[in-house]
Amino acid sequence: MPDQATLNHAAQVLAGISADQRADTALRFYFEGRRYLQPPVKRVISHTVFVYFRWLSWLDSKASPQKRLEQAVALHERFMADPKSVKAETLAVRAVPAWLWTELDFPADAAGETTAKADYLRQLQRDPALWLRARPGKGAALAKSLFACESTERAVDALRFTGTQDLFKTEQFKTGEFEIQDLASQLVGHAAAPVPGETWWDACAGEGGKTLHLADLMQNKGVVWATDRNEKRIDTLKRRAARAKLFNFRTEFWDGGSRLPTKVKFDGILLDAPCSGVGTWQRNPHARWTTTPDDVRELAATQLALLNNVAGSLKPKGRLIYAVCTLTRSETTAVADAFAAAHPELEPLPLAIAKPGSPDPSRVTLWPQEINANGMFIAGWRKKT
Repeated sequence: MPDQATLNHAAQVLAGISADQRADTALRFYFEGRRYLQPPVKRVISHTVFVYFRWLSWLDSKASPQKRLEQAVALHERFMADPKSVKAETLAVRAVPAWLWTELDFPADAAGETTAKADYLRQLQRDPALWLRARPGKGAALAKSLFACESTERAVDALRFTGTQDLFKTEQFKTGEFEIQDLASQLVGHAAAPVPGETWWDACAGEGGKTLHLADLMQNKGVVWATDRNEKRIDTLKRRAARAKLFNFRTEFWDGGSRLPTKVKFDGILLDAPCSGVGTWQRNPHARWTTTPDDVRELAATQLALLNNVAGSLKPKGRLIYAVCTLTRSETTAVADAFAAAHPELEPLPLAIAKPGSPDPSRVTLWPQEINANGMFIAGWRKKT
């Protein structure tokens, strides 16, 4: 159980959260104003705040913030000791908003949809895994040097870090030996499967996690165009690329509209579109209570517009990869269906990360309970001629 000082810090963070500010943003601002707090203390405060939002519907609204935080931590500790101590039926009502169930299509497998739903809900309540992406071919060496790492068969050079040290202060991070990148995001890069010497466009690059992965997979050869509507994110991308000693990229501003940043035609385009982030609700539980069905509908329209805007920039036989870290039907299969219907010049592209025997290998849904990471939807197309 956190001590009183931790509870007081966490309560102050909660007080600073507003309607338009996420919990992780509030934590960052809080820590920036209190640089005397050491990393272990920050981790405990952050964990306490996130646990609060995981168990929000169970808490006594009349109690003080510190008391509610204590209640949340106690519930979390009991759950982690025995995940079945909380029934799946209870989690379905209290751990997520009711509207979510109109948007999810659970995988129909041997375990059955009911089991998949229960596993999904229990995964949401667990602490999220921390994933690293080692440089190509360097995963085993990095795991040995950092000690507390576990590999996975899902992605080459992906490592789950289980240690407690501040990774940003390690020599391996400073020299660009790894990036902190969720496993689902790494699988997007492997689905794109760029080849050295090709020309790619990371259309909504953000701070460049997937740009750097594409550049690494291309062995620093060819070029990756990275565009975003936020120039601060582009600046962060450049700093990350310098640390990793990756130079086969160029950056441009693009607001997502029909006026494109270049007339270049691409071997591949990655559209990691803005989305509701439902797939990140394990890592960012506060978003469960701020995301609305209206957000989902508006973002689905944005995603389809972005796909339509970038599609004309493909070379003959060029590949288009659509990725969103959400699981809602409106933003995944519905967008993919509408886009495919409007673009007969494209054909489904089987993805290398699809499960053997998949009925449609051009579409992959990554469920948090299956990969111990964010949820993600990925679809691929190829231009016919």
